[in-house]
Amino acid sequence: MSWYILLGMIIAVALALLSVFQVPQLVGTAAGEAVGEAGFAVKRVEVKGLNRMDPIQAHYVAASQQSMAMPLVDLELTRERLLRLGWVREARVSRRWPDTLVVDIVERTPAAIWQHNQQLTLIDRDGVVLEPVKLDAMPDLPLVIGPAANQHTTDLTRLLTAAPQLKPMLAGATWVGGRRWDLRFHSGEVLALPEGEESAEKALVYFARMDKLTQLLGKGLVRFDMRIPGKFIVRVSSEPGSVVPAELAPPPPPKPAPAPANQGPVDPATVI
Repeated sequence: MSWYILLGMIIAVALALLSVFQVPQLVGTAAGEAVGEAGFAVKRVEVKGLNRMDPIQAHYVAASQQSMAMPLVDLELTRERLLRLGWVREARVSRRWPDTLVVDIVERTPAAIWQHNQQLTLIDRDGVVLEPVKLDAMPDLPLVIGPAANQHTTDLTRLLTAAPQLKPMLAGATWVGGRRWDLRFHSGEVLALPEGEESAEKALVYFARMDKLTQLLGKGLVRFDMRIPGKFIVRVSSEPGSVVPAELAPPPPPKPAPAPANQGPVDPATVI
């Protein structure tokens, strides 16, 4: 092994001298190929750091070289190709003489599932698509829905840190109109937040406080609308018997005049 190390050092110095004295590329390539034929060619690819990514992808990229001679392996180009793989956040490629390429990979961490165009894909916190997700094998992660919703996953994560007690209750979030979030909870309710990061955060904090005081979630309500500043609109189910909890219901208004026979149904909502 010490002989291999010594020979590798001699080769490295020789290649460095070729570069310093600007020997034509053809001569350098011929020298590299000669070194490869002498036994210093890639025979193994060792991939480290993988947890969920298919190792075959990394092996394939690392082994796709114009020349398998160790001195001629393009380490930087190999790294760039690895970074194009969805799961790879960072990569490093190095030679281990006499015949091994070592690939160290830092994987991306799944953060959510993105639903768009009737497809489900796993994404990381930066919205990078990692791999398709099957409906019958969905991981326990938040669902973000809508065009470009994946690009706002970081914003959603930051928003939820303002009310961490609600995060375990969140089933999914829809990016609406490219400007705001609708949050859907496991108990079935939807919370419509206003536009703007600051306004959405204040609204979510207020909702979390109200839920702590009055237990808004899990009482059969349908929708909470906080898009209008200063108003908290609660919508109940249209099913018979559905009511707004007493803690939220405003004083009953005067009895209205009978509606004309041709008037459509009244939307069951309460403004607080």
